[in-house]
Amino acid sequence: MENCIFCKIAKGEIPSYPIYEDKFIKAFLDINPNSNGHTLVIPKKHIENILDTDEETITHIFKIIKNNLYKLLKEKLNCNGITIIQNNEYGQDVKHFHIHLIPKYKDKTDKITPEEIYQKIK
Repeated sequence: MENCIFCKIAKGEIPSYPIYEDKFIKAFLDINPNSNGHTLVIPKKHIENILDTDEETITHIFKIIKNNLYKLLKEKLNCNGITIIQNNEYGQDVKHFHIHLIPKYKDKTDKITPEEIYQKIK
């Protein structure tokens, strides 16, 4: 999709703070995070929402979340848990399938910038 911001991020046309990337997906820090380490996981090919997403893509994304990203965020950020959210249609700000990983902390933590989080993770 020509004007899709996530397609441009996937292609490297717009800078991001990537924390995981392979042939099919990219995970990067949200520039307007809900909490420290808020991460977005997107397929590199344009898919509008879950109804358009093939099983192979969904399976791959959740495999990477479970086996890589969840552990990475917990280890590097010392969060107490992670909320996983995926919005569709109304309520979906960017019309490109994506999953939010939102670290949760028992104790109040000061917000730090995505740049500072990126330095902790990489």
